[in-house]
Amino acid sequence: MNAVRHALMQAWVGQRAQDHVLAACLWPISAVFGALVWLRRTLYRLGVLKQRVLPVPVLVVGNVLVGGVGKTPIVMALVQHLTQQGWRVGVLSRGYGRLPNSDKKQPDIRPVLANSTAEDVGDEPLLIARSCHVPVWVGSDRASAGLALLKQHPDVQVLVCDDGLQHWPLARDIELCVFDERGVGNGHLLPAGPLREPWPRSAWRHPTTGNEVPTWVVQTAGQTVPGAFAVQRTLASFARQADGTQRNLQSWGNTPVQALAGIAKPEVFFDMLRAHGVQLAHTQALPDHADVRGLTLNPAWGDVLCTEKDAVKLWAQHPQAWAVPLLTELPELLLHAIDLALKAAQRPKLSSPHGH
Repeated sequence: MNAVRHALMQAWVGQRAQDHVLAACLWPISAVFGALVWLRRTLYRLGVLKQRVLPVPVLVVGNVLVGGVGKTPIVMALVQHLTQQGWRVGVLSRGYGRLPNSDKKQPDIRPVLANSTAEDVGDEPLLIARSCHVPVWVGSDRASAGLALLKQHPDVQVLVCDDGLQHWPLARDIELCVFDERGVGNGHLLPAGPLREPWPRSAWRHPTTGNEVPTWVVQTAGQTVPGAFAVQRTLASFARQADGTQRNLQSWGNTPVQALAGIAKPEVFFDMLRAHGVQLAHTQALPDHADVRGLTLNPAWGDVLCTEKDAVKLWAQHPQAWAVPLLTELPELLLHAIDLALKAAQRPKLSSPHGH
């Protein structure tokens, strides 16, 4: 299975003759997939399938590429910006990796609580809740999760949805589409290429206002997508433990440490640590959203450095592990455009925050 997956990923971005041959062989399946995507979007566009409009503006951060592209750090940076602007923000997420509700008759939506675990709500929602200190609800039905969040937190004025660009049942007012260094790959739909829907995307209109939904493109690495805003990502110069203890990265000096990462691209994290002068005696690359329960760490390899996403799971068994925050900076021009679009998307009964 891993060999097949590797061959597909190589074909999606590769320039070798065999990559083009594999993509060509898979193109008929992609044509069927594309027809289904078009049909589904058309049914929503015509109103045959209904979108649910929530009482407050909804901003969706998603992607058209398969795999992790760095959405969650962008969501966190966006939530922090909106909070600083005076908005009261809530976050919605599918909660990937969580254990399903045992009661199949009840909607599988739930809040992220102070005592929640990654098994309850997923690692990324847990990270967002703990880092941004805003209400976070998870559920496969994002609209139902949004209504539940607003019922419990009626002061929330805007909802940010982590992932869900293709979750058409949820009406949205603003979209951010995130790319990484792969750009659009070979430009083909799954499985011949890495795209979940055709790119460029066709314009979409809000079901209530009829206004075109603004969509901005951001790229977390590389500069291959025309018109994309470049996102600056750097590691913080410090690490922290479960009890809040902080330590400067440079303080490790020539002392070897071990690093682990259960993210889409673990090597990026390891390279960032090395760029800070950290000597890695051992690295452990885990699958994205990996279950770290029962993970053994060898003290002989030195202190443990990990990502914040790993730490929300790892600290339950290893509170001595050091989490290194990823700092994400969104361009001011993009933030200004979002601020204006959000102001225009306010519902009639929504009170504006100070300065809007």
